[in-house]
Amino acid sequence: MKNAIIYVIVFFAIQCGVSFGVSGLWRMITGSPDITTMMLVVTMALSGAITIAVFLLARWCVVSRSYVRSKPWAVLTWSVVAAAGAIVPSVWLQEQMPELPNLMTGEFSAILGDRWGYFAVGLLAPVAEELVFRGAVLRSLLGWTSRHWAAIAVSAVLFAIVHGNPAQAPHALLVGLLLGWMYYRTGSVVPGVAYHWANNTIAYVLYNIMPDPDARLIDIFRGDQTAVWLSLLFSLCILAPALLQLNLRMKKAKSQ
Repeated sequence: MKNAIIYVIVFFAIQCGVSFGVSGLWRMITGSPDITTMMLVVTMALSGAITIAVFLLARWCVVSRSYVRSKPWAVLTWSVVAAAGAIVPSVWLQEQMPELPNLMTGEFSAILGDRWGYFAVGLLAPVAEELVFRGAVLRSLLGWTSRHWAAIAVSAVLFAIVHGNPAQAPHALLVGLLLGWMYYRTGSVVPGVAYHWANNTIAYVLYNIMPDPDARLIDIFRGDQTAVWLSLLFSLCILAPALLQLNLRMKKAKSQ
């Protein structure tokens, strides 16, 4: 448990340190205190890159080729399918809850709206967060307790908290539980990275193609509640088989 807390603190410290460092350097170079989109993208990308480097060099997460060598292509495919099927149910569940404050609307809008933002959100963030919260934090918690679901739950809560945005917390918590289960079953962060990449990529694409990225489902379907229910049912018909297939196919590599 102690190590898991240390990993989270280090992760948070990297985010804060990079943010202060980039903003300070940006002001020195430009002479302006204004926060720009490029500054946000650079901060997020650099935070992800440094996090990956620190956790790999410190060997806080175990990286092995054995899982990839087991050719888990079906698991990776179903991970992506599950991510696609979970989007609408997650949005619908969040809409049923009391509205939570969105503390990072401007920042995320700027990053998601920038073409270079995908490099940070869609590529670096999935790898960095899976290495930290599944490869290091959850691995440590699984060694601390024999109750794997307790370890998965704690890691998911930490994952939700570290996002630092109440509006994101419900989705991050649910995704954290799913990703924790995937790590527990496979002993690898690779399926989680695939799911995380698909989730973030879909969010990025939807943000850039929808007229109003913050629209509710009922608004997207122009007030047609039946269409909302059908979209939810259709998504569940994608998500449920994907989870079933993952449950049947996920296993640890023999050499692990």
